[in-house]
Amino acid sequence: MNSKISLQDRINAMVDEVSDLDLKDPRRGMISQMVETCLKMAREGHDSGQIKLVTHSLKEMRYAYQVFNRYRGTRKVSIYGSARTAEDHADYSVAVEFSKLMAGENWMAITGAGDGIMKAGHEGPQREASFGLAIRLPFETTANAIIEGDTKLINFRYFFTRKLMFMTHSDAVVACPGGFGTQDELFEALTLVQTGKSNIIPIVMIAGEENDYWTNWASHIQSDLLEKGMISEDDLSLFYVAKSPQDGVDHIMQFYKLYHSSRYVRSDYIIRVNSPLTDESIEKLNDSFGDILMEGKISQSGPLPIEKDHLDLSRIVVPHSRRSHGRLRQLIDMVNTCDSV
Repeated sequence: MNSKISLQDRINAMVDEVSDLDLKDPRRGMISQMVETCLKMAREGHDSGQIKLVTHSLKEMRYAYQVFNRYRGTRKVSIYGSARTAEDHADYSVAVEFSKLMAGENWMAITGAGDGIMKAGHEGPQREASFGLAIRLPFETTANAIIEGDTKLINFRYFFTRKLMFMTHSDAVVACPGGFGTQDELFEALTLVQTGKSNIIPIVMIAGEENDYWTNWASHIQSDLLEKGMISEDDLSLFYVAKSPQDGVDHIMQFYKLYHSSRYVRSDYIIRVNSPLTDESIEKLNDSFGDILMEGKISQSGPLPIEKDHLDLSRIVVPHSRRSHGRLRQLIDMVNTCDSV
């Protein structure tokens, strides 16, 4: 009798047994697909290394999401930088000052959990408002003293799952001077935002006084990438080299002055705003950003029927061409300078 029941039906029955998801809930179908995908690996001849990677990746992501889901609704900033930065270094002091200022704005901080800049990023918010995303490395075996032993300390085997959690939960990214790892994390953030694979968020660089690390970096971006046609002029809008910790904080807070969040609904880019814009402001946006519209005009509305989040906020509907996310960042910047009702 059981042999006549399809594998998919048996999987669905297991999902129903452990959850109370409604039949129309899309999560039910997606969980069934995950189970089916794992079962397919049992019959497709994958080697133990491949199966181990998929297993640990899935377990790491599930656990990390579970931890972060307890703090939904609270803005978070990821702070990148070198684990080798000494506590008496100017870069360390700047990171501490920045993290304290962001904590004063009721933001939580996410760092890689190590020492150096990562510890400095925890000094402002302290343990209560800090997340640590540690990576298992032979030469870095413990978390810093602030986050060690906390329930918001998450250990990762893989860099890619760790970086996914940084970007999934960051409302802003701040980079301090660092080595290959810092540059990897920074360029990943820039690439994901540039290609539309991540939400547009502020990406800010800060360094100690008289440290020309980011000035030199920006010169490299200008001369070796922009001037040689590797990126567009609009891509320069995706990052900001701050003059001071306060300047970095001001840049981030300005980004969220009217802008709240965004998502795509089919081909439309939906910007949720804290206050409705005036009709004159909407016209100003149309006059300035017609080049990135697929068709029609930018308009303002209430929540779309498909939306379930932040239903109290007004929407700006942008029929985006899905090109030039640097220009889309410029549009958000203009939204934040517009007059609201």
